[in-house]
Amino acid sequence: MSIVAVIQMVSSASVEQNLQSAERLLMLAADQGAQLAVLPENFALFAAGQIRLQGWQEATSAGAVRSFLSTVAKRLGLWVVAGSLPVASKPYACDLAKPDQLHKVYSRCFVFNDTGIVVAEYDKMHLFDVDVADGFGCYRESDDFVPGERVVVVETPFGRLGLSICYDLRFPELFRLMTQQGADMIALPAAFTAVTGAAHWCTLLRSRAIENQCVVLAANQGGTHGQGDSARETYGHSMIVDAWGDVQAELAQGEGVALWQLNQDRQVQVRKKMPVSAHQRIRVSL
Repeated sequence: MSIVAVIQMVSSASVEQNLQSAERLLMLAADQGAQLAVLPENFALFAAGQIRLQGWQEATSAGAVRSFLSTVAKRLGLWVVAGSLPVASKPYACDLAKPDQLHKVYSRCFVFNDTGIVVAEYDKMHLFDVDVADGFGCYRESDDFVPGERVVVVETPFGRLGLSICYDLRFPELFRLMTQQGADMIALPAAFTAVTGAAHWCTLLRSRAIENQCVVLAANQGGTHGQGDSARETYGHSMIVDAWGDVQAELAQGEGVALWQLNQDRQVQVRKKMPVSAHQRIRVSL
């Protein structure tokens, strides 16, 4: 039986501090027997003004955050779904001292295996350009990011894992496409706002799990980021939802790790007794 973990963070504008927190929490997960762990969206950096610069610094595998993730995954013998990280598509010649003039970047999720090798990359498809009734008010991810175009499902020792990021959760077609590609589990790193999280987070996670008869590994940010008028509040409640839609593990607010021992037999029985995939008459495509 395999143990999976979701990691909740309250990331800041300091990459160094965030990586220290991520390493500590990954170690905690590994010490408790986790073989696969999911980090939240924006785990390494929670500061909009630095996104493009960090994206260009991480344009190759030599980037500081990507190197860190590879080293930690290998040292811990842990599969790591590395939340999301700004990554430039090509290392163009540019002046990094003028980040406002840099090209837009992708919001990319990397999957590192237990030897530190990247085995999958997914670029966030749906960008959060939304007005929210909170202190921050206006969210425009498309100011810095370009959307991805590819559905990604990767083979792991624990089953086939589909990849998504945050706002993707509101688009069930993406999850159906991952299921059609054989996904058993779906990772959802997120930074859901406190307002939208309280309204829809758990409902949407359980819905995606039930519809697709998949385990959903949802790692959210969970707290207050920054101070004053620029502060943002994220919802937390990272959770693991099984193929029947039951919440098997959950965190409230703050940093922490939630773990669950996968029950593949239960998932097989859920799919056997209610063969939704076989009954599907409308197929979606990208």
